[in-house]
Amino acid sequence: MYPTIYHAIKDLFGFDVPFLQVANTFGFFVAIGFLAANYVMTLELRRKEKEGILLPTTQMEKFGYPLSKGDYIVNGFIGFIFGYKILPIVFDSSLMANGAQEYIFSLNGNWITGILLTGLMVYLKWREDKKQRLPEPKEQLVVVHPWQHMGYITLVAAVTGILGAKVFHWFEYWSDFMADPLGMLFSASGLTFFGGLIFGGAGVLWVANKQGIPPLRMLDIGGPAMMLSYGVGRLGCHFSGDGDWGIVNTAQKPSWLSFMPDWFWAYNYPDNVSHECDPTGGTMPCDFLQTPYLQLPVFPTPMYEAIAAIALFGVLWLLRKKIKPAGALFGIYMMMAGVERFLIEQIRVNSTYDWGLIKPTQAEIISVVLFLGGIALLSYAYRGKSKMSEIPLPPSEG
Repeated sequence: MYPTIYHAIKDLFGFDVPFLQVANTFGFFVAIGFLAANYVMTLELRRKEKEGILLPTTQMEKFGYPLSKGDYIVNGFIGFIFGYKILPIVFDSSLMANGAQEYIFSLNGNWITGILLTGLMVYLKWREDKKQRLPEPKEQLVVVHPWQHMGYITLVAAVTGILGAKVFHWFEYWSDFMADPLGMLFSASGLTFFGGLIFGGAGVLWVANKQGIPPLRMLDIGGPAMMLSYGVGRLGCHFSGDGDWGIVNTAQKPSWLSFMPDWFWAYNYPDNVSHECDPTGGTMPCDFLQTPYLQLPVFPTPMYEAIAAIALFGVLWLLRKKIKPAGALFGIYMMMAGVERFLIEQIRVNSTYDWGLIKPTQAEIISVVLFLGGIALLSYAYRGKSKMSEIPLPPSEG
C-alpha cells in the first residue's frame, strides 16, 4: 500500500522525492475524482447548451480597475503557506520524520522562506495588476455560458462534499469522535460517501440555481459525474489502505475467479495508511510495527466498488442522450448507487445501529432511502410533472 504519493513513486520508479510525502494517496485520488467530474460535467453543460436545453446568461463585468487589497492578501497568504510549510521539506525531509500529517498540522516551518515567498507572490500580483489596468476603466456586459461556472461549482462541491463526508463519519463513529475529536477532525481518512453526496449535492444545486441552471437539469448532469468520481475515490481507498475494507475472508478463492490475482479475492493490505493489523476489531491485538499488515485477509471492497462505480458511470453515460425527462437520469443514478452500496455493505466492516431485530449500518439505511427516492424521482419525471424544469431559471441576484 502507498500512504503517500512519495511511497508510490519510490516503489514504482525508484525516485526519492521527499516533498511528495505531503501528498496523501487517498487525497490525490479524491482530487483526480473531482477533476474527472468537472470534465464530464463541462462536456454535458456544453452539449445541453448546444441543444438549447440550457441558455447562456449575461452579467456586468469590470475591466481595467485596480485590484483590491484582498487580492494581494490572498496571494501573499498562499505564498507564505507554501514557503513556510512546503518549501522547507524539499531541502530537509527529516521535518516529516513523524509523518506528513503531524508536520502539516504543527507550527513547525521556516519563517525565512515563508516571508520570501510572500514577498514574491505579492510582487507578481502587483505586476499583474499593472498590466491589466486601463487609463479609463470600464464596465461591460458579457455573455456567460453555463459551462463557465464549473470552476466555482467544483470548488463548492469539494468544500461542502468533504465537510459532509466528515460530519457523517463523525456521527457513524460517534464514540470514537467523542474520545478523540481533534484526531478525527484532522485525520486524512474518515470520509463517508453519503455525507459527501448530500452536502456536496446541496452545494452544487445552490450554485447552479444562482446561475440560472434548473435544479433537475443540474442533477442529471451531475449523476454520471458523481458515479465516476466515487469510483476514482474508491481507488484511493484501496491503494492507501485507509481501513475502508471488507470483512475477514479466509475462504478459498472460487474457481470462477481463477483468472484474477489472489489479492482480488482476499487481501491483507500491507503497510496500510491506517496502521491496522487487527481486522477483527479487537480480538487479535497486535503491534503494527511488528506486523505491518492485516493478520487475516479481508475482502478488498474498495476495489470492487471502484470497478462497479466506473462501470455504472459507463451505463449512465450511454443513457444520458436517450433519457429525456428532466430528473430521470438522476433518479436512475440514485437507484444504481443505492443498490451498489447496499450490496457491498454485506461484506464491509461498518458500525451498526441496534434496532432490535435488525442492526443496519448507516450506509444501508441511506441506500434504501436513496433507492426509494430514485424510484420516486423517476416516476415524477415520467409523469410529466418536471416540465417546469425545462425552463431555465433567471439567475438570482448577487
